Order: sequence, then structure tokens, then C-alpha cells
Amino acid sequence: MDYYKRANELKEDTIEIRRYLHKNAEVGLDLPNTVEYVMKQLKEYGIQPQLCGHGVTATIGKGKPVILLRADMDALPITELSGEEFTCTSGNMHACGHDIHTAMLLTAARMLKEDEDHLHGTVKLMFQSAEEIFKGANDMIEHGILDHPRPDAAMAYHMMIGKNQVGTYMYNAGGIMMNSVDEFKITIHGKGTHGAYPHQGIDPINIGVHIHLALQELISREANPQDICTLTIGKFNAGSAANIIPESAILQGTLRTNNVSTRENLLSRMKEVCHKIADTYRGTVEIEMVSTVPPLMCDPQLTLEMAEYMSQIGIEGLKGIPNSIATASEDFAIIAEKIPTTYMILTAGFMDERGDYPLHHPKAQFDENVCVIGAACFAYCASHWLGNHKNRT
Repeated sequence: MDYYKRANELKEDTIEIRRYLHKNAEVGLDLPNTVEYVMKQLKEYGIQPQLCGHGVTATIGKGKPVILLRADMDALPITELSGEEFTCTSGNMHACGHDIHTAMLLTAARMLKEDEDHLHGTVKLMFQSAEEIFKGANDMIEHGILDHPRPDAAMAYHMMIGKNQVGTYMYNAGGIMMNSVDEFKITIHGKGTHGAYPHQGIDPINIGVHIHLALQELISREANPQDICTLTIGKFNAGSAANIIPESAILQGTLRTNNVSTRENLLSRMKEVCHKIADTYRGTVEIEMVSTVPPLMCDPQLTLEMAEYMSQIGIEGLKGIPNSIATASEDFAIIAEKIPTTYMILTAGFMDERGDYPLHHPKAQFDENVCVIGAACFAYCASHWLGNHKNRT
């Protein structure tokens, strides 16, 4: 099958799927409407889906070898301001492109099912929830996504927008593609009092401010400048009135790095600093690691092989950028720890004012022409990988 030609024929269908998912965005582990819709589409293509934890799986073809194709389905709790006619009005938003990932993989599945008699093995589909909170991959692993049949290789794509027009894919065959992430929650316990009598209390907000500043100093003074290290506090919640010192305060954030030893040292120092600062100001802290994800390491041989397939598809102007690194994080890294995996970034931005906004922004917009490219690449790479590894047992 000419997958690129067929993907173009199915372009409007793919865009329709994307826009439905976008308009009905859901967040977290539990995506009831999204899961129902994905399963409905797969059944219409003659594919028999199954629930796998909070996600969906299915197989196309039969026998060995087995390649896993993954798309994440969850959105973000962002009020959308994109101005698109299919804007989500529920307070959620597909500001990271997962709606496009899902639409691309559904169309790829449709094409692979149409071409099933020519497949030399099995394509296993993985439609995952909760990537944004780093819980979905583990959820599906616990429910058997890597068993019956066990994949021999895995592949996933992600969108990149901003001033990046369609037609580029980024990959890394020699090292870390994406950073580790450790999401933490710091609960500071003080002693509440009237705002006019601060000496009678223990101010958890004051402790939180000092902790926030000290954690930034860990990056600037204790992390090797040659390593990629970012520590972000994204939530600081405390108090309910302007004239009351509260009992507690909560800081939540993430630590990301591309160096294993640096990661271990910073996590240890972060906990030490928090406890000592709290003790200095007569408070206490509890530190909870909400989620931990390793760096995303792509298998060199598989990545180069998939990049070669993509150059063969015949998509005019499509070019690859090797040795790419993204400072974000991905729980697909947990899959990559267990089986050979490749992960690539597809550009889907604009060079005009629509490209002024990055991923996770309420005004983020995506060029839907990437839907054809992604669907064709998923299907072509899977089919050709199976054909070139058909003697694997």
C-alpha cells in the first residue's frame, strides 16, 4: 500500500477525528468519552479493541515480530483561548497535541488493517491516558500492555509547535532524547495566627518563600552547567484570608535533568534543604514524590532504521534533524527502559502569528497538515519494520 497516498485520501477523516477529540478534551487517568470514541473508531475499521487499564489496546496482523505504536490521549486543565472553531469549552484543552497523536494513530491503524494481509507480524496499538501526569504508561504496563503479545520494539511521535512549520522530524540515536522528571509536593506545617500577631504563630508562607529561593540556588550553584537541569515550582497554595497566617502551605513542582547522578544528588539536596529551612523557622515539612520518570533513551539502531524509513516514504520537503534533545519529559521513557524504543518529534507550527505560542499555552494552535504526515509515517514505519524483521522468533 502507498501509505502516504492513502493518508492523503483519509485526511479529512483524520482531521474530523482530531477536532472531535479537541472539542471534547478530557484530563487525567479517566477519559471515559475519549476511550469510548477511540474504541468505536477501531471497531468501525474492523479492529477489536480491548481496555488496558485506563487505556485502549488492539492488534493488527498476527505472529512475530511485534511492534508497538503509542499515542497519548489526555489533555491539560487549561481554559482554551485559541479561537479555533472547535475550541473546547469545558475548561480543558489539548494544548500539547495529544488529540493529533490519537487521530494519527487511528488513521494509521485503519490503513494497516486495510493492508493486514501484507503485514509480516503484528502491530500492537497503545492509546494511553495520563501522560501529562506521568501515570498512564505505568497503568498500562501493570495491565499487560507489554504482554500477550510482548512487543519487540516500540515507536511514538510528539508534536512541536511555535515558529516551526510542518515538514521536520527530530530524533536522537545517540543518547537522551528527553529529560527525567521528578514531580514533588512539599507540605509545610506552621502555626496559624492573626496577621497582626505574627510572633504568636509560625508562618508557613515565609518558610515556603525561603524554600522556593533555596531550590533555585541548587540549580545555579550545585548543578553542573554542562548538564540540563530545571527546577520549576508551578503551584504555591496557602491561606484563605489576607489577615490570617495559615496553618500550612503547599508547593508543587518538577525537577528535570538529563544526568542520572545529577538527578540523584539534586533530589537528595532538595529534601535536605527543605527540612533545614523549615527547622530554621520552627516549622516542619513533608515531601511527597508524586511521580518519577527516567530520561527517555532511544534505541540507536531502531531510531536510525525508522529515520531511514521516513526518508523513503516520499513526503516532499520532509527532513530529519538528528541529535535532537527536548528538555521536557515523557512517561514513554518507562516503556523505553523495557524494550527497544524510538521517539520522534514532528513539527506542526506556523511561521505567522499563530506560531507565537508554545505547547501548553491557552492560545496554542497546530497545523493539521501534520495529520497526514504522522499517520503515513506510523503505518509505513511499522509495516516496513515488520517486513525487515520477519525472521525474528
